[in-house]
Formats: sequence, structure tokens, C-alpha cells
Amino acid sequence: MSLPSSDQEKHQLSIAENTDLRHEQIKQQFGLDLADISAHAPSLRGRKLTAAVAFVAGTGFTLFGYDQGVMSSLLTGNQFEASFPEVIVEPSHPDHATLQSFTIAIYEVGCLFGALSNLWVGDKLGRRKTIVVGGCIMIVGAILQTSAFSFVHLIFARIFTGYGNGLITSTVPTYHAELSPSAKRGRMIMMEGTLIVVGVTIAFFVNWSSAQWRVPIALQLVFEIIMVTCIGFLPESPRWLVKRGRNAEAMAVISAMEDKPPTDSEVQRTYHGIREAVAVETSSQGSLRELTTGGRSQNFRRTVIAVVFMMMQQLTGINLVTLWTIVFQRLGLSDVNARIASAANGAEYVLASIAAYYAIDYIGRRQLMLFGATGQCIVMLLLAILGYINNTPAQIVSVVLLFGFNTFFAFGWLGLAWLYCAEIAGLRTRAPTNALSTASNWTFNFVVVMVVGPAFNNISWRTYIVFAALNAAIVPVVYFFFPETGGRSLEDLDVVFALAYITGEDPVKVSLRKDVPLAGSQEADEILGVIPGVQYHSSGMPSMPSSSFHQ
Repeated sequence: MSLPSSDQEKHQLSIAENTDLRHEQIKQQFGLDLADISAHAPSLRGRKLTAAVAFVAGTGFTLFGYDQGVMSSLLTGNQFEASFPEVIVEPSHPDHATLQSFTIAIYEVGCLFGALSNLWVGDKLGRRKTIVVGGCIMIVGAILQTSAFSFVHLIFARIFTGYGNGLITSTVPTYHAELSPSAKRGRMIMMEGTLIVVGVTIAFFVNWSSAQWRVPIALQLVFEIIMVTCIGFLPESPRWLVKRGRNAEAMAVISAMEDKPPTDSEVQRTYHGIREAVAVETSSQGSLRELTTGGRSQNFRRTVIAVVFMMMQQLTGINLVTLWTIVFQRLGLSDVNARIASAANGAEYVLASIAAYYAIDYIGRRQLMLFGATGQCIVMLLLAILGYINNTPAQIVSVVLLFGFNTFFAFGWLGLAWLYCAEIAGLRTRAPTNALSTASNWTFNFVVVMVVGPAFNNISWRTYIVFAALNAAIVPVVYFFFPETGGRSLEDLDVVFALAYITGEDPVKVSLRKDVPLAGSQEADEILGVIPGVQYHSSGMPSMPSSSFHQ
């Protein structure tokens, strides 16, 4: 039933007044115009936006896994050996074992330099452009690898491709974390770990086929082209936009992420929390020196945690399992059976990582890390014992245990490493911190890949004891030094570290408290040293309500 004309006019006037009121509220509180925000609204919103970001990030990490696994399985293929006799290991050329390891490991050197270059280009280009640049470099690198006819050509191409992958792997987790709601962030980025394994598994199955070696290498172009093309349809990270003063665009992206209007209180709190994080650190010049600062931001502590985390991920010994079909051959399997076992290992690895996807937001980051490291230590000890026994039953059990190692790693260290390092860093230092942590990952990836082959040749089963000891050492490091990051927004973690600094408490203990104020609240402003209006509090420590500190 339609309203009388006079009532319709009153209703329309009421809507116009409410719209004007919302315009005025946004303008007074944040200095933004609703029309300007609407002009920057992304084409995708809510679940569709989250799914699109996950698809692009997932493609990047499937590419990462595929590129990691493809070469290790090609090395022993007849066609590859015919093209590159330098990798054939035989008694007359014992040094070729080192060249074989070098062919795999040199890729990590390129990744290392790519990740380190993100220290300078990451915040200048933004998340999206950095991913596009890395993808384009990988496309050229893949073409160079596919067309290689000499060993030197192949090595150069792998370094070049690795450089692009270093840019991507040091940026994608940050981009994904900054465009994910806090309630879903853990599961979204854990999915990246699953897709790394999917990529490795695809590589094993492709390499096991009869395809000429150039075909598996060229296949990575599919992932690269999809990633570079699709990211052009996605928005930039709202955190980076605020840092660049593009506030209306940032508000529009947050509104799209939450699928709520800019006038919604949750959208405004998230935006205000990001502005807080930027305001706290505006007293510095944004240089790399910020990585060494303490105070409320605790940047140095957070950077060290991220770098050590990625180092420990590689020192667990995971590449001993996933990159070395030769390990199964050492356990008595034929070449064909070793390839089948490697592919099956990868398939089981995928299933375990999917289970971790559902556990991450219910169990917590620290518990999964401790569970994984403890299980990995036990598996490595058992492998050492069985290696000492070295009979057929022991070899069969060892194969099963390698599957078990993958399961523990998938729960505690696979996707969680990329998630945790993206979470732990503050906004202003997130790009350089992730660059350094990713560089740490690639450095120790290179070390492990280069060491595993010679280690088995020289100390045999005792190699497992080394990795058992390393996993045992990881447990107390995580327990005493790694704060819990689950269940909080990225800006909430700034409040956790600032509160720990002001009260003199251990950040680990503060991270486990339930009474830490949420970013964007008045209490959080005071803890961070800013006042309403998101302005830096240049004077000393602000006075704080006693309730902010009670245990």
C-alpha cells in the first residue's frame, strides 16, 4: 500500500537527512567524503572479494610449490641427463653429486635476493605491483629455463626465476593477511601452505609421466599468467593505502572486505585501528632503521621472531622429505617406486594440510607449533634408530614414518610459518620484516638442500639425529619467545606489544590475556601513545586508566 504524497515527501526527506548526517559524521570523524569513498569501491565485496584474493594468493603459492618440486624430480630423468650430463652421478665423476644439489639449491639463491630486494621496493611499489613484477620476472625465467641447452644457461635461468619468486613469496602472505578479516585470516593463509604442497605434488606426478623435461618446466607459465592477470582485478591493501595517504580508497576497501557500509561501527573501528598504527610510527622516517627500534612498537623483537621462525621452519628437515626422491631410494626402493612414494607422500601431505586448515583458528598458533616440533623430533629419532638397524622391515617402517613427519609439519610449520610472520610484524615494518623472514627461509632452504646429500653420504642415518636435535631445540624457543597471534586483528597485536612494553610484562604472557583493549578503542589509543583524532603523542608515556593494566 502506497503512502500519501505528504508522507512520501516526509519519508524521502528523512532519508536525505540521514544520508547528510552520515556524510557529516564521516567527514567530521575522519575527514573523508562518502562520495569519494564510493568512487573507489572495489567491484567485489564480502565473500566474493575474500575468495578472489584467496584464489590469487593460492595461485602464487601453488606456483611456489610447483617450482620447488619440479627440478628435484627431473634431475634423474634420462632426457634431462642427456641434455645436462653435469648432473649424472657416477664413480668417475663423484663431484657431480654436488652439482646435482647445486642445480636445485641455486634457485633458492635467486629467491633470497628477490626477497631481500623487497626491503627497498615493497613499500614503494605496493603489494599488488610487487606481485606483478615478480610474476613477470618468473614468466621470463620460465621461458629461459624451458629453452636452456647448456648447464650455464639453466643455472642463470633458475637464479633469474628464483628472484621473481622471492619477490612473490615475501609479498603474497602480507597482501593476503592485510585483506583478510581477522576471524578468517588463519584459515585463509593456512590454505597457502596446502597449495604449496599441491604444487609440489603436481610436479611429482607431471615428472613421473613420460613428458619431455621441457614440458614440466614450461607448465609453471600457466600459474604465472593466471596470477599476473587476475591480481589486476583486486584492490590494494588498505594498510598500504593508509600509509600512502589514500584514505578514502582504504576506507572503501575495508568496507568491501567487511561487506558493510563505511558508516558501520566495525568498519570505522578497523579503519581507525589502521590509522592508529600509522600514527604511532609517523615520528620516524620509514627507513630500515625502524627494524632495530624498541619502545612501544617492539619492531626489533618482532623482526627477530619472524626471521628465527622461518629459519626454524627449514631446520626441521622438511626438505629432506619433500625435495629428495633419493631418500626413498636410500630406504631400498627402486627408482620407479621411489617416485611413486614421493608422489603419494605429497598427496598425503595435502590431506594433512587441509586438516590443519580447520584446526588453526580453534587450537591457536603456539599449540600447533609445539605439537608439530615435538612430533617431528620423535619421528627423526625413530628414523635414526631404524637406520641403524637397516633391514627390510626397518626400511618399510621408515617409509611410513616419512609420511608421519609430513603430517606433523603440515599441522605446525607449513602454512603457519607464512601466516605468523605476516601477523607478527607492525604495519610500518611489515614489508621489510617479511622480506627478511622470507630471505631467512630461502637461505636455510639452500643450506639444507646443499647439506642433505653429502650428509647422507658421510654420516648416513646419523643425519636424522641432527634434525631430531634441531626439532627438540625448537620447542623451548617457541614456548618462551613466540606470542600467540590468533583471534586478534593485525592492529590488535600492536596493542599487545605496546602494553607489554609499558607494563614490563613478557609479550608472550600479554598475548594470552583476554582483557587487552581492541585497536581503535580509547584505551588502545592511550596504550599506543596516540590521542583521539589519530595523532602521534610526542610527549612521554600518557596517563592510563588503572584498568588497562590489571592482570
